[in-house]
Amino acid sequence: MKSSKASEASFGFSPVPEDAKQRLVNEVFARVARRYDLMNDLMSGGLHRLWKDDLIGWLAPPKGSHAFVLLDVAGGTGDVATRFLRVAGPGASAVICDISAEMMKVGRQRARGWERLSFVQGNAEDLPFPAKSFDAYTIAFGMRNLTRIDKALNEAFRVLKPGGRFLCLEFSAVETPILDTLYDAYSMNAIPALGALVAGDVASYRYLVESIRRFPDQKSFMGMIETTGFDRVRYRNLTGGIAAIHSAWRL
Repeated sequence: MKSSKASEASFGFSPVPEDAKQRLVNEVFARVARRYDLMNDLMSGGLHRLWKDDLIGWLAPPKGSHAFVLLDVAGGTGDVATRFLRVAGPGASAVICDISAEMMKVGRQRARGWERLSFVQGNAEDLPFPAKSFDAYTIAFGMRNLTRIDKALNEAFRVLKPGGRFLCLEFSAVETPILDTLYDAYSMNAIPALGALVAGDVASYRYLVESIRRFPDQKSFMGMIETTGFDRVRYRNLTGGIAAIHSAWRL
């Protein structure tokens, strides 16, 4: 009798046992946490800030005093959650859920003084929250690092209230001719070099670039979201498709 092959996942371009990927990803973010935001600025030329502004702009947080709770998954350093709180009304609050203790340590230091912001350590594929708990769910540049995207999408659907909004900002497939070739060359060569120079860590940044190549393109990811049960699924390309925001509703 043949033994069944263990399930595999991709860690960048490398196949690894499915049950090993999360540990490997955790090790990457433990190493890069301290310089994560600086490297984002350097790698994107500051564009990630505009993309996150677009994410919150599309969410259009309520301005009133009624309760509205955002769950920001894999948002350890607080970039998205604090943007949300800056523009939302006084009744809004945010919860950051991240599996990386090191990333949340950086986030807590940056978020001092934000009384409407809390941090919970947890896995996006098995969120530690009751069903129908949140008005909105955001995840920025975290989805591609997960072992089982389908499980994370099911969890997002589960914890959203009926009428709740799902928004995912992620690197995607460049759809602009010439830009695609330039971006491919830049990301595969310059970003690992920057990681070596600034963070002293070429391997982690090589993985992060490779993980972008392994993530589904815009239409494929939209299909995965629709399969989960979300409605009104749409996406917007940013900077020619270098990144994209996917929006969906639990109706």
